[in-house]
Order: sequence, then C-alpha cells, then structure tokens
Amino acid sequence: MGEDEEPQAEVGVGPWEGAWPDDPRLDPELLREGDRRNVVDAYRYWSMDAIVADLDARRHPFHVVVENWQHDHNIGSIVRSANAFLAAEVHIVGRRRWNRRGAMVTDRYQHVRHHPSVEDFVAWARTAGVALVAIDNVPGSRPLERESLPRECALVFGQEGPGLSDEMLAAVDVVLEIAQFGSTRSLNVGAAAAIAMHSWVVQHADLPR
Repeated sequence: MGEDEEPQAEVGVGPWEGAWPDDPRLDPELLREGDRRNVVDAYRYWSMDAIVADLDARRHPFHVVVENWQHDHNIGSIVRSANAFLAAEVHIVGRRRWNRRGAMVTDRYQHVRHHPSVEDFVAWARTAGVALVAIDNVPGSRPLERESLPRECALVFGQEGPGLSDEMLAAVDVVLEIAQFGSTRSLNVGAAAAIAMHSWVVQHADLPR
C-alpha cells in the first residue's frame, strides 16, 4: 500500500457473535467464518440456496436475452444487471460458453438458460407467451422512452458491434432504440441492457416507498 493510500474497508461481516440463531436459512460455515460476499445486508449469513429460493419468490416477469455468436465479453455485466433488477431468467442464444468474470459471481443467484439457436429460443418464447422486445438502433426502431413495455416480455440484445442477427430481428415483436445525443453511433451493449431493464422497472416494479 502506498504512503498516500487509505486502507480499503472490508466488505460484509465477520463471524457471528453470541449464540447461533435457530434459522435454517443460515449457513453454519458463514456464521463461523464471516460473510464477505457481495450480497445485500438482508442476506448476510444466508446459504446460497436460501437466497435463490427467496429471490425466486419475488422475481419480475421479464427476461433478458443475449445473442452469443462471438463470445461477447459484455454478457457477464448483463447477467449482473439482470440479478440487480431481479429478472426471471437470462437466456444465452448461440454459444454456450460465455465470460463469467463480469458477472461478479451473480450468476450463482441468477437463472441462466442456454438456447443453441434463434429458432430454439423463439420456440421457447412462443410457448411461454413472452413478448419479444429487441433493443437495437436499426432503421424502423421506435424510441424506448416513448413506449410501454409489456409486463411479461423478453428484452433481446445483440453483440457488441454487429448487434442483433437478421434472424432474431425477423422473429421479435418490436424493435426499440435508446435515445442518444452525442457523437457515438451506439451504446455499449452492457449499458444498453441496464437502461432497458431499468425502464421495465420504472414502468412495472413495485418500488419501495
């Protein structure tokens, strides 16, 4: 540590002090060793299975979809945002493998489903009755800021650079774009996904008072 650097505060809590609580959701190892995970305080000392079960009881009815033909490194950050906004599932279309580093371990708490092809994903969506809302700035797209998102929907994103495939664009119900005002042609797909998810939250989530 340099002379002018301040010590970093430890994340989380140390070992449980006093008599152990009688709560089946709590993890004995975390009680004994402390809980330094990146979870909200309400989940301190909870086992991973208990956290997932609690999240499952509250998940929002929107899904997040990412095409993964070129091993896009942004998928991890999209999974992390999906966890933060409590998406029902993240769907990876194309290559099964994706870079989990940006997820910051949130993929342990967020359901992630793989589809080998656009056709397979679209078949799932039609069976599930989920509207497909693409986010891309292609000709004919409509402003996200002026649209009402369906409550039960899948927000569909392409890869950094090429965007959505022609096959996926042909399958979706609507294409929306995020308003931009600067010189760059497009937003980073991870940022775009976070904006779109937050738009759904603003319109549909039961916000705390």
